[in-house]
Amino acid sequence: ETVSTDYDTSDRLYFEPLDAESVLAVCERERPEGVVIQFGGQTPLKLARAIEEAGYRILGTPYEAVDLAEDRERFAGLLRAHGLRSPAWGMATSAEEAVAIAEEIGYPVLIRPSYVLGGRAMRICYSAEEVRAVPALAAEPRSGAAGRVLVDRFLENAVEVDVDALCDGTQTYVAAVMQHVEEAGVHSGDSACVLPAPSLTREQTVEIERIVRVLGRALGVVGLLNVQLAVTAEGEVYVLEANPRASRTVPFVSKATGVELVAAACRLSLGARLEELGLPPERAPSGWSVKAAVLPFARFPGSDPVLGPEMRSTGEVMASAADLPTALDKAERAAGRRLPRSGAVFISIRPPDQPAAVPIAATLVGLGFTLYATEGTAATLAAAGIEVEPVRKLSEARPGEPTVIDLIRRGRCDLVINTPEGRNARSDGYAIREAALTRRVPCITTLSGAAAAVHAIANARAERALSLQERIDANGIHAARTSA
Repeated sequence: ETVSTDYDTSDRLYFEPLDAESVLAVCERERPEGVVIQFGGQTPLKLARAIEEAGYRILGTPYEAVDLAEDRERFAGLLRAHGLRSPAWGMATSAEEAVAIAEEIGYPVLIRPSYVLGGRAMRICYSAEEVRAVPALAAEPRSGAAGRVLVDRFLENAVEVDVDALCDGTQTYVAAVMQHVEEAGVHSGDSACVLPAPSLTREQTVEIERIVRVLGRALGVVGLLNVQLAVTAEGEVYVLEANPRASRTVPFVSKATGVELVAAACRLSLGARLEELGLPPERAPSGWSVKAAVLPFARFPGSDPVLGPEMRSTGEVMASAADLPTALDKAERAAGRRLPRSGAVFISIRPPDQPAAVPIAATLVGLGFTLYATEGTAATLAAAGIEVEPVRKLSEARPGEPTVIDLIRRGRCDLVINTPEGRNARSDGYAIREAALTRRVPCITTLSGAAAAVHAIANARAERALSLQERIDANGIHAARTSA
């Protein structure tokens, strides 16, 4: 945990690893009446059993509920028992087992090793060859839980939803239903997040809230609960995972809604009931709030800014406004990615995504931007009647012929939209993205991110900056007082 490393915040501060030996040594020294594990991320949840077996009381969600949420087989059984959907999945200890599972449940699949944080080493695979190339499967088969790899059916083109809630063991208060700007498959820590969720229908929101209430009661959560879900193009809602702890979105939700979630969770952990907390009615905020990731690629020459299931951000920013485009624009500026209002845009889209790029390109032309595109993308845009100037990729250019890299390096490009193909680090796409980073040109690597950025460019309005307190007062939102 990083917030409490200020020695003025806590009564006592220990700089120790988050492992069982170190935590139990602190407990032996302090002799606490209880241990709170839900505010330190994923790692403390894995220490719950050791803490409980050592004779210390866990405040809030008990170990049994933590294990039920964390154990994949048990959690899948809980979902089935309550009629809730989840993507098909299987566990593998070798590449051939993973291939067999993938072929049974259908490609694409998401491969993730056990006991990793931040999505490290996760891969989205579209073929048996890609599955066999996953580093976690390339080693010799290992026994035990740590050697197992999860193979999940990957829901393409699904909208990913994050929900933060408070539970007292039976009742659940849904604090926020948020939508990720990036589609499912990009780590939640890297995707921009919008509150309220702009793409969900009222019926979908109600169904998501129902699912969260079912999970809160079934798991027996006491305190904070985070649930990640995916909504498919057909409108079906799938549960991806449930975490009986504070998520990275809790500070964002607290500031956006004015509800002091951490204070409320602490009281619940000490035995209070939800009805005793005086929380405001569940409702979406009147304005819009956006959480955007701070990505460090410009500080690391040679890094590739493609977003995926492995978390790469090093921080987050938040922006609020009366309308969504303005909030998006402010968040991108705060994260160091100022969106252009004029100039030239380079577009290079992988073939399956090219038809979906047409309305994005049309909007940019309507705003007065000059468009450059690689040959395949340019052909698709030209066929749709969009004016575009083709440029050569580095691998296609003849000696002395200018390429897209030259275009970017000479400062003739103000925005790059490039969706990648494959994981080849030395591909044309990699060279394009590296050139954009070097010139500090905003580079967007997903179509959903591009659509949101163009929406912000087209519709963002200038507005007076307000402090968080002024914004909360202006919207009539007041923090719930949760003092004892």
